[in-house]
Amino acid sequence: MIGHRGGGLLVAGTTSDAGKSVVTAGICRWLVRQGVKVAPFKGQNMSLNSFVTREGAEIGRAQAMQAQAARVEPSALMNPVLLKPGSDRSSQVVLMGRPVGELSARGYHGGRQESLFGTVMECLEELRGTYEAVICEGAGSPAEINLRRTDIVNMGIARAARLPVLVVGDIDRGGVFASFFGTTALLAPEDQALIAGYLVNKFRGDVTLLEPGLEMLYGLTGRHTYGVLPFAHGLGIDEEDGLRVSLRGAVRESMVAPPVGEDVLRVAVCAVPLMSNFTDVDALAAEPGVVVRFVDRAEELVDADLVVVPGTRGTVKALAWLRERGLADALEGRAAEGRPVLGICGGYQLLGEHIEDEVESRAGAVDGLGLLPVRVRFARDKTLARPVGTALGESVEGYEIHHGVAEVLGGEAFISDDSGHSLDGCRVGSVWGTHWHGSLESDGFRRAFLREVAAASGRRFVPAPDTSFGALREEQLDRLGDLIEEHADTDALLRLIESGAPSGLPFIPPGAP
Repeated sequence: MIGHRGGGLLVAGTTSDAGKSVVTAGICRWLVRQGVKVAPFKGQNMSLNSFVTREGAEIGRAQAMQAQAARVEPSALMNPVLLKPGSDRSSQVVLMGRPVGELSARGYHGGRQESLFGTVMECLEELRGTYEAVICEGAGSPAEINLRRTDIVNMGIARAARLPVLVVGDIDRGGVFASFFGTTALLAPEDQALIAGYLVNKFRGDVTLLEPGLEMLYGLTGRHTYGVLPFAHGLGIDEEDGLRVSLRGAVRESMVAPPVGEDVLRVAVCAVPLMSNFTDVDALAAEPGVVVRFVDRAEELVDADLVVVPGTRGTVKALAWLRERGLADALEGRAAEGRPVLGICGGYQLLGEHIEDEVESRAGAVDGLGLLPVRVRFARDKTLARPVGTALGESVEGYEIHHGVAEVLGGEAFISDDSGHSLDGCRVGSVWGTHWHGSLESDGFRRAFLREVAAASGRRFVPAPDTSFGALREEQLDRLGDLIEEHADTDALLRLIESGAPSGLPFIPPGAP
């Protein structure tokens, strides 16, 4: 069994979205069920989907989910560098959970990234000194030859830490054999020596039809395939970015499962630019009888019982987008008719009367939609917190990630402390706003909120009395662990984690240019 000095493995991918995050989580859950003390790690993450640890550090939600899979508390050590895009060309750099500045892609890859390598390696080594195994997730592809010199997340850390590398390929996209071969053949000899083998993801059909190809791949590369994971619905939990509900299986089930009451509830989520923490609506999608969809046209709000304006890294940009598409007028019309609207974080800010922003957009004074009596001023310091409170008579907890500071000038408090003093947010009629991400994961509060939405919408919808979002999340993580246990060569994976890449792996020309 793995010794005290942490063994390790880097899960790389032939492309972005090949399945690295869920495979890493699955390996973590499989290992912890074997009694191994394991932690996840990703040296550098680019995502607008983030989380706040208990010590107040901002990290990628994927790493928080992987920590849950490993049954450990997430920490900044698990994701020391987080990049939060603010445009196509620049990102906020979050180092050890705290923002340290805004950099262009050229500025980051031109020097800053290399300077962070020491911090990344120190975090990895600290984890390896504490845990029996550390399962690292790569980013994009390890064969990004234009970025190899400054790489701190793929082969850069693999070579520095002598980590074996498992390359995941999404066969559902097609071209997986060429991707495996090409990924390996574009690496330098020293990097190729760490490519231990491959893992096929999202396979549909009879695996015996795939086996001749796997044998030919071994003949071409000298590397084994460590498993073929079948396509499984509803496993895209806490992805880094994307326009999707991450509990996709729950969304489909809620469409076909009968609601507890006589009606369903339809939820429309405005797909604002630079949308952040789209996972806030996962808990709604997990409710039987609640149908969630992302929308970008005003006419798609007509039949919605609830419209959610989610968080965004560009509040002023999102506000302009809503106006350009007629969605702002539709939201104003809903509010006038008493039809439910919920704004979360940036979505809450733009529902207010006025925004003063010299930090995020540098747009200065901007009029909001005026649906809530709130004025927002962007501060240079970012609020990062894990608050708890009470709303609609139920306990609620969440996490805050925002530069905007809200001054509430009227309406009702949305979330209060035990003494009834306002903690956050505002409500006017059927329009609610809060800075708290994740609040809908509090089961009692979510049910109370949906009852309010149903009443305001005139729907005979009744929330299921026993839906536990936490239990559903645990079931999904167990399913990921089951996929690894049932469809991967776990004995061989364990040897990789314990002993590193096999010696004598052949070089595949041409190698790195």
